[in-house]
Amino acid sequence: MKKALLFLLVLLCLSLCFSAAVWAQQAPKGNGTISGLLTDSLTRQPIPYATVALLLKGAPQALNGTLTDNNGRFSFSGMSAGNYELVFSFIGYKTKTIRQVIISEGKPAVALGTVLLRPAVTRLQEVNVQTLRPTITHEADRMVVQVEGSALAAGSSAYDVLAKAPGVYIDQEGNIQLNGRAGVTVMLDGKLTYLSARDLRTQLEGMSAENIKNIEIITNPSAKYDAEGASGILNINLKKNEMRGMNGSLYAGATYNGDLYGYSAGGSLNYKAGRWNTFLNLDMARRIGGREATFTRVFQGQAETVYFDQVATGQYHVQGPPGVRFGADYSLDERHSIGFVANYATNFLHNNFLTDTYIGPAPNQPALYIDANNYVTNRFTTRNSNLHYQGKYDTLGTTLSANLDYARISNFGEANFYNYYDSLQSDQPVIQDFLYTNTPNGYDIYAAQLDYTYPIAKESKLEMGAKASRVVSDNDSRFYFNNTEVPQLDPNRTNHFVYEENIYAAYLNWSGKAGERFKVQAGLRAEQTQSRGELRTTGQVKERHYLNLFPSVFVQQKVSDDYQLNYSYSRRIQRPNYGNLNPFMFYRDPYTWVQGNPDLRPQLTHAFGIRQVFKQDYSLELNYQLNHDVIAEVPVIDAEKATTLYYNGNVDDAQSLSLTAVAPVKIMKNWDTNNTLVVSYDQYSTMVNAGKISNKQASYMLQSNHTILLPLDFRVELNGAYNSREVYALYVVKPRWWVHLGLKKSFMDEKLDLSFNVNDVFKSQRIAVAAKVGEGNVNDFDQYLFNRYFGLTLRYHFNKGQKVEERERNSLEELQRTGN
Repeated sequence: MKKALLFLLVLLCLSLCFSAAVWAQQAPKGNGTISGLLTDSLTRQPIPYATVALLLKGAPQALNGTLTDNNGRFSFSGMSAGNYELVFSFIGYKTKTIRQVIISEGKPAVALGTVLLRPAVTRLQEVNVQTLRPTITHEADRMVVQVEGSALAAGSSAYDVLAKAPGVYIDQEGNIQLNGRAGVTVMLDGKLTYLSARDLRTQLEGMSAENIKNIEIITNPSAKYDAEGASGILNINLKKNEMRGMNGSLYAGATYNGDLYGYSAGGSLNYKAGRWNTFLNLDMARRIGGREATFTRVFQGQAETVYFDQVATGQYHVQGPPGVRFGADYSLDERHSIGFVANYATNFLHNNFLTDTYIGPAPNQPALYIDANNYVTNRFTTRNSNLHYQGKYDTLGTTLSANLDYARISNFGEANFYNYYDSLQSDQPVIQDFLYTNTPNGYDIYAAQLDYTYPIAKESKLEMGAKASRVVSDNDSRFYFNNTEVPQLDPNRTNHFVYEENIYAAYLNWSGKAGERFKVQAGLRAEQTQSRGELRTTGQVKERHYLNLFPSVFVQQKVSDDYQLNYSYSRRIQRPNYGNLNPFMFYRDPYTWVQGNPDLRPQLTHAFGIRQVFKQDYSLELNYQLNHDVIAEVPVIDAEKATTLYYNGNVDDAQSLSLTAVAPVKIMKNWDTNNTLVVSYDQYSTMVNAGKISNKQASYMLQSNHTILLPLDFRVELNGAYNSREVYALYVVKPRWWVHLGLKKSFMDEKLDLSFNVNDVFKSQRIAVAAKVGEGNVNDFDQYLFNRYFGLTLRYHFNKGQKVEERERNSLEELQRTGN
């Protein structure tokens, strides 16, 4: 712990020292000054945040640059004697150049007075134009799914929206697949969450989709990103304040799934003035869900065959006080800023899972009936904070950023299991077996990151960086027999597991042009992993130390203005989750257990891709993945005891070949669609119950998103998908399909939004799975996770203020262009 904190402190000090050194190195020498005031030529009002570039006479590139302040004033200092030019530019105005600005020893200070900038276009009367913003856009290395303003997102959680993204599938435990492949990393604003699948789902369910701007789907990340994630990265970008002054919104919504009701409410407040940009978000909700399922198992034993039939129902609701997210950025000057973000949220889960199980020697001939009722409560709390620095050291694109992160996640849960055994073929009385568990656990996460970008030439740049992270997980699980007045501890099913993991990483990434038609990006990332798992109940310790190198190469070929080819290769890793390394056996029912695996090895993946892009909108991508030591859930059947044990093991190897086509189609003037087709072939093989099992299947997935503008400013959004039969590890998943519908209407000059949405309209999003577990054995289940619900949400926007995002986003690019 002390070593990690010391490393973080040293890294931050080095970043600040380097920042000061580079800043000092870039400062111009001399005592000359240039100052003035920039105003609108018609209104004579000051123009704040306009770009002012300083050039030596005849030079092709800007020597220095600045932005006008709130009052339209600008100044340059430390200038040496010479003949200079000033270039003024701002969106909506004509660019203006002032030449022959001469600084000499006799006249070191030049006051330009008032500089007038003319509007680029004549101002017209207000015109209302309706447009369809695309819900999905494509960039060079990623697909971006727009969420902000979506009717389907209204009243939904971040989890719901993520599950609707193209090619994304999330199971009931929170495990995420992308294009049919597991091992996906989820990031928030470009930062790892470090959460287990279940904790990640809990956090996303407590996060309103109203706060999400977009979701980036990165199937083949560069060396700049963490190597974690065998199938790619899903990056959730939250909304950021883009207005000056005070603005915000309030919202309230309700949902109903046919059995339970839920609600959501909250608001955001943003304030931007001078050098400060602050925000505050409050969100509270009651999230609802459940499932209905049937489980069918056949245990082929040496002496007899046992048939197991189970019907299960469950419901849950999660609610808590408002979650708080607060942050601020402060601009030291036009190029350097510091800031922080803090988040706190807690919620309470109440869950029941009720099963009726029949066991017998033949189909429809039960000899034993088990009524098992499980009741679970849990309090989930997350606290995280971030300190960051961002610096721009010249007009060419030299930047330095530093981040310090800390997060604390905790769960305080308990469960009661009430089991009743009734022998159907004898007069024996019903046997009661009551059990109780107490499972507190928590995670402390520390991370520090430094990134530096240096432009080598006009068309190339070098990126480098370092990162250190530390995770400490503490799980103290206690299991009790609860048949007596005082619960009795079961030492065989009680344990205390502590896991520590340190990762030290560094990367180097180069990008540039190779001729007129090729752009190349190549990088190498090194990650050193040190982990230690200690089962304190028995004293068992498992330590690991390994170094991995992760190369990546991207080549973009411009064949013509309407056609380009992208080639990519990267090596990725998926480390075992610290929860899955815990050897403790988790109870589901008397015949179903889940056990951790301390011998779980990391999964390594080689990913190759070729992508064709037509007219910047249509794409066809071929991907091949070769996976070693695939991490997947494996069922192990004990025929003599009629029990099934699930654990995460290393499937020997796997191969995946997929073809993804994305095509936007405009059906009518006010009807746009984005369509995705994925055709894939997957093959897995492993050893189970002393026998080798191979699982392979060709499959396809079709997803279509529709946006329709109706009369009276109604907006309709439709999301539909169909997944054919597919395989994963030892499982065969039957076809499934679904349709989601959203309707949105704005009032009061778009200040008030009313949204209505129906999730899984036809209640068709069922999950039917069969597992290959040996000759004669059957392990099938069919369940519905209460995906259908109806939602109504009202959101009010206030004091929008003046947008400034164009200035923030384009000022650096404008400074670079002025020298051309």
